[in-house]
Amino acid sequence: MTTKHQVHNLIILDESGSMSSIKGSIINGFNALLQTAKEMQLNFPEQEHIITFLSFNSGNFTFHKFNESVRSLEPLNKKNYNPNGSTPLLDAIGKGITRTNELLKNVENYNVLVTILTDGEENSSQQFRGDSIKILVEVLSTKRWTFTYVGTEHDVESIADSLSIKNTMRWEKDDESMNMMFAKERSSREAYFNNIKDNYNTSEDFYSK
Repeated sequence: MTTKHQVHNLIILDESGSMSSIKGSIINGFNALLQTAKEMQLNFPEQEHIITFLSFNSGNFTFHKFNESVRSLEPLNKKNYNPNGSTPLLDAIGKGITRTNELLKNVENYNVLVTILTDGEENSSQQFRGDSIKILVEVLSTKRWTFTYVGTEHDVESIADSLSIKNTMRWEKDDESMNMMFAKERSSREAYFNNIKDNYNTSEDFYSK
């Protein structure tokens, strides 16, 4: 039996209080993205698509899914997504990356796509610092990990650059911009899976596809 190529989708979603004003739009757009992930598994049967989904605020770091098939994904809703608190962004990134990296230490045939979606800068992390995240990103980027940073209402490019994340997308807090952002995210994700299939480089220019 041939072992499928594992594609790990690590999604880190901001659930801090400032996301409250766009809660409904985030839920709708995110669910469309998750549905696309399920469809991609059907389109790329030679790949095994795996999801780890983490939402975060100063009160909770919630792994809705960890190392599970995308087929197990359940819709986001008003009960399981409740924005409040502040933004421990670095801790969320650090927790998601290190837990996934530990999982893969004995795996050889894989890619990891990390998607960070936030509307604000770091303001309450206690465990991780920016320089430690930067080192993690730089090391893992040489090992078939691709990092993307999708943000609004702060200097997205500057924050991403400080963490050595090269793939960025900025959006505004209105329905048109958010719809465009999620559509671009979905199309870029499909291009990424195609690149894996064709053995192309997946480390940079994620959103240029």
